[in-house]
Amino acid sequence: MPLKFELCPGRMVGGAHPCFIIAEIGQNHQGDVEIAKKMIKMAKDCGADCAKFQKSELEHKFNKLALERPYNSKHSWGKTYGDHKRHLEFSHQQYRELQKYAEEVGIFFTASGMDEMAVEFLQELNVPFFKVGSGDTNNFPYLAKTAQKGRPMVVSSGMQSMETMRRVYNTVKEHNPNFCILQCTSAYPLDPENVNLRVISEYQKEFPDIPIGYSGHESGISITVAAVALGAKVVERHVTLDKTWKGSDHEASLEPAELAELVRSIRLVEASLGSGVKTMLPCEKACHDKLGKSVVARVHVPSGAVLTLDMLVVKVAEPRGVPPEDIFQLVGKKVLEELEEDQSITPDLVDGYGKRAKC
Repeated sequence: MPLKFELCPGRMVGGAHPCFIIAEIGQNHQGDVEIAKKMIKMAKDCGADCAKFQKSELEHKFNKLALERPYNSKHSWGKTYGDHKRHLEFSHQQYRELQKYAEEVGIFFTASGMDEMAVEFLQELNVPFFKVGSGDTNNFPYLAKTAQKGRPMVVSSGMQSMETMRRVYNTVKEHNPNFCILQCTSAYPLDPENVNLRVISEYQKEFPDIPIGYSGHESGISITVAAVALGAKVVERHVTLDKTWKGSDHEASLEPAELAELVRSIRLVEASLGSGVKTMLPCEKACHDKLGKSVVARVHVPSGAVLTLDMLVVKVAEPRGVPPEDIFQLVGKKVLEELEEDQSITPDLVDGYGKRAKC
C-alpha cells in the first residue's frame, strides 16, 4: 500500500483515504479580493477539500526585462507583463484576509509559492502544505529549500522527463518524506491525446512509497475521474466563476456546476473501487437465488452407479444442488440413491462429496 501522510491537519492522503481535491483558483480572481472570497466559498460548497492560489514576489520570480516587456494579449491587465502581474497579485495582508475567510468557511487554504521569497511568506502564513508548480519542479535549489521546511509538499510534473522526476523525488525525499507527485501536462486547455494518464501507473512503479496524483488542464471532468480510477490520491483542477472572463486560465477551468459534478463523480468512483477481493457479495444473493445454476442428472441414474460426465448437466434447478464449478468432483463418485432424469444432485446424494451447496 502506498505511503500515507497527513497533508492538512486531520486530513490524510494516500492508502485507502479519499482523494484530496484541490480547487485551483490561481489568479482567476481577476485581482479582486471579493471575487476571490466568492471562489473560496464556491470551492467549499462544491465539496473540494482545498482552495489554492498562486503567490509570487514578482521581482524574485521575473527579471526586469521580463516585467518590462510589452503585453498586448487580449488577456492583459496592463501595458507590460509586470503591470499585468501586479494587477493580479494580492498583498500579504490580502492573503491573510483570504486565509481567515477560508478558515471561517471551513476549507483548507494554501498557494503555490512561485519563487523562494513567496515560499518564505507562505511559511510565515503557516499554510498546511506547499504546492510546487510545474515551472519550479526542476528548480532544485528551490525544491531543497522548500523541502527542508518540513511541511508536506504536492509537486506537479508538467514539462518534465522521468529522469528529471527521479531527481525531484530524490531531492525532496532527502529532506522530507511527506510529499506526493502529480502527473501533469502544461497546456491550457489540454487536448486529451496529450494527457498521458498512463504516467500515473509509471510513477506508482517508480515511486512506490509516495502517493501519486493528477493535475489537469483539460476540458470537462471525465479524464480527472479516470485518473482517480487509476489511483490518483490528490487531484487539482483550475476553477472559475465564468469561463468567458479575461485570463488565459479560465478556458481550461471548471465552473461551479462542473466542479460539483467532479467531486460527486470522484466520490462515486472511489466507492465503486471496492476492496479488490473477489467474492460473491451479499447484494448478489437475490440474483444467485433466482438464477444460480446447479448440477442435475441428465439421465436416469440407478442407485449405486458411478457418475460419469455424460450423466450430468448444469441448469437452474430446484432445490439448489452441487454448484457448477464442482461438476468434475462428482465424476467417479457413487450415488447413494436413485436419481430421476432432471433431478437436482444435492451433496447428500453423492458418496464422498462433502461440500455444501452455496447459499
